[in-house]
Amino acid sequence: MRGNSDAGVQDGLVETDLQVAQRAVITGAAVALRHFGALADLPRELKADGSVVTAADRAVETAVREVLSAARPDDAVLGEEQGQSQGGKPGSRRWIVDPIDGTRLFVTGDDRWLVLLGLEVDGEMAVGVAAHPAQGSIWWAVRGEGAYEGRIVGGRAVAATPIRVAADGPDTVEGSRLSVVPEDWAPHLVAPLRKVTSPLPWTIHPGLLVARGEIDLAMQTGGQIWDFAATSLIVTEAGGSFSGLSGRTRPGPGASLYARSEALRVATLEALADARHATAS
Repeated sequence: MRGNSDAGVQDGLVETDLQVAQRAVITGAAVALRHFGALADLPRELKADGSVVTAADRAVETAVREVLSAARPDDAVLGEEQGQSQGGKPGSRRWIVDPIDGTRLFVTGDDRWLVLLGLEVDGEMAVGVAAHPAQGSIWWAVRGEGAYEGRIVGGRAVAATPIRVAADGPDTVEGSRLSVVPEDWAPHLVAPLRKVTSPLPWTIHPGLLVARGEIDLAMQTGGQIWDFAATSLIVTEAGGSFSGLSGRTRPGPGASLYARSEALRVATLEALADARHATAS
């Protein structure tokens, strides 16, 4: 994907937006791993919303922002920990950073946390990169160019492999392979789905499992735009479907769905709406 005319330079070459995003995520991942290897010494605190935040979250976001500000100084950046900063020029390009997605997992030594980065252009996600640093895996997509999985080796993304949602499967919740993240949030939202299918355990983010074709349906029971910016694009570029529970197809706050097909996503929304209606009655 083409970048700005004043794009960053790496090894004497102009970087694409995807290359900038991968470099920023891998840089942040390295910072996160240093903290992950010394959890006993990591201070942690609760934010106003009750979620956990650590020095690692802040350090990772700073590292990602430093890469972005050097490579794309005119772009805005929105991050979970530091809010939104405007670039050198008003414009329609905004990077969206979740420095450590799954801080509760991180602080307990669970390797399923991620570093997430998306680029929004004119209100649409254009680039998404997601890494599981403790597992050495990285996932990415560029709008219109498909989705890929690779490995982080020597500070670079290598071994790119195209990924695709499952070609066959049910277009109803019943019989679908479902995973839920976080597992213990909003049980009332998950209950209607549990009635017809049992959630499966997951070792990588369930949205990425949908993109890879290993499950059919994933529910993320809460979050903000930075929780969904990268993964929503990866799933849709892998041939899947994404939306909030309102049907909104752009990433935003609240619970959201990733599905192998639009028909399955719509059927899931209908099942959840019926349950909410029955509860209200």
